Amino acid sequence: MIDELLAGDRRALARTITTLESTNPKDRTRAEEMLEALLPHTGGSLRVGITGTPGVGKSTFINALGRRLLERDHRLAVLTIDPSSRSTGGSILGDKTRMADLASSGDAYVRPSPSGGITGGVALRTHEAVLACEAAGFDTVLIETVGVGQSETAVENVSDVFLLLVGPGGGDDLQGIKRGIMELADVVAVNKADGDQQNLAKATAGQYASALSLVRPKSGRGPAPVLTCSSLAGDGIDNVWETVKALHGDMAHSGELRSKRRRQSIGHFESEIQRLLMARATQNDAFRQLHVTLADAVGDGQRSAAGAARQLLETHPG
Repeated sequence: MIDELLAGDRRALARTITTLESTNPKDRTRAEEMLEALLPHTGGSLRVGITGTPGVGKSTFINALGRRLLERDHRLAVLTIDPSSRSTGGSILGDKTRMADLASSGDAYVRPSPSGGITGGVALRTHEAVLACEAAGFDTVLIETVGVGQSETAVENVSDVFLLLVGPGGGDDLQGIKRGIMELADVVAVNKADGDQQNLAKATAGQYASALSLVRPKSGRGPAPVLTCSSLAGDGIDNVWETVKALHGDMAHSGELRSKRRRQSIGHFESEIQRLLMARATQNDAFRQLHVTLADAVGDGQRSAAGAARQLLETHPG
């Protein structure tokens, strides 16, 4: 399957990502072996994280941008994250239908994944899925977040360039988007700048530019550029892409890109340690029993969460 993936076979890529996302212990062992084999073939793509509030047109924007990239002979992978139901764990996974132009192209691969309740706008194995796409020869990877507009900061940990998509009207949207996302955004694009909303979109861009001038810039750069575009008319899409590409080139030239990816990889390593330690602890019967007892005490207001957690770890440090 790895040989087929390295040859660019999309079915092999789909099966690989399915294995990477699996929670079955046997699949996890296999996934780790696959990742080790794929690593020498990764790192060659431009990774772009795209977020924005619901209704801003992320999928339509990606479809429009994707068409332009395919016309320029790029090979494009799109990883979309859909929110999972808190009650059933299910997910609609409808992004593929909204990107029909890309889904039907042989040079594009669209993969929807459920968030699985993971906060931060991305799925647990998004970073590994990016690596698989790179190994399969895709030179551009777009990661579309859940899009709640509040806790999308985790996408910055799986992308090179973080694009914040907003709608015309500023005001309420500007208030609803948290400062953390504004600080992390590398580029801001006001979408739907067409028809009678063109002037409003320009005014919105001015509002965001003013707000970003008050935010501490990333890595010594100036404020994030604020652009306007229309996914439906196609206006401004090229400008957004050229801005993203130029920023990526500057990061590569300065060494910032290498440092950022190194920091991201170490961060994923630390997160994986925490997950494995918790999984190992819960396999201990005494740990599980005390965990339930303390959880009940916390739920009944008899113990503080911090105190109960400390007792659990001190009783079962391993």
